[in-house]
Amino acid sequence: MNEQPQSDAGTTHFGFRDVPVAEKQRLVGQVFTSVARSYDLMNDLMSFGIHRLWKRHFVAVSGVRPGDRVLDLAGGTGDIAALLKPVVGAAGEVVVGDINAAMLQVGRDRLTDRGLVGGLRWAQLNAECLPFPDASFDAVTMAFGLRNVTDKDKALADICRVLKPGGRALVLEFSRVRSELFGKLYDFHSFQVLPRLGRLFAGDADSYRYLAESIRKHPDQATLKGMMERAGFGRVEVRNLTNGIVAIHRGYKL
Repeated sequence: MNEQPQSDAGTTHFGFRDVPVAEKQRLVGQVFTSVARSYDLMNDLMSFGIHRLWKRHFVAVSGVRPGDRVLDLAGGTGDIAALLKPVVGAAGEVVVGDINAAMLQVGRDRLTDRGLVGGLRWAQLNAECLPFPDASFDAVTMAFGLRNVTDKDKALADICRVLKPGGRALVLEFSRVRSELFGKLYDFHSFQVLPRLGRLFAGDADSYRYLAESIRKHPDQATLKGMMERAGFGRVEVRNLTNGIVAIHRGYKL
């Protein structure tokens, strides 16, 4: 489904609801504060556990090299950072950024327990107005976070700004399923099964229902590709995974 434009009344979507633009950030924050401690469970329920393979593939095809400085947006519980850190090595750095303090705390605690402390920085920030100078990073990654950003065009433009010339932006996000039959099964799981599992395992059906709705409101593959190109990226490539349940978008700063 294509991204829905904001109305003249200054509203945007929060799942399938229209809400004032100024309210979306707060509402999304409530969702992720609620699910922070059960985030891995949430992803397992949404993807049948395949999200772990998607993330490994995402980092494997990122082109990140030893010594690179990488910004991982919506870094949440540190899954992508943990995979990136061995790639950038001792000479590189991974900055984990997330707007939600609860998610950052979970990630920091988890990676500290695993002994991953050197070469990692944690920053609470808004992807629409990044607190970094121009040309600060070799790569910016964002996994399962762009769909929750209120102004995606603004975020993509700021990601482009903080990249060095030739730097890469990589977005891993739920996208549009390519098979009609598979799509019907996926919809049944998302809207009938997932909220019930959320209530059973996390005591929170509403947050899981929002997450399923947010996927359907996110731009499809072609729309997001065009948004990245308008934000200043060139050579934008799209790679579908698992029949388009998710897609990797990669673009280079011109």
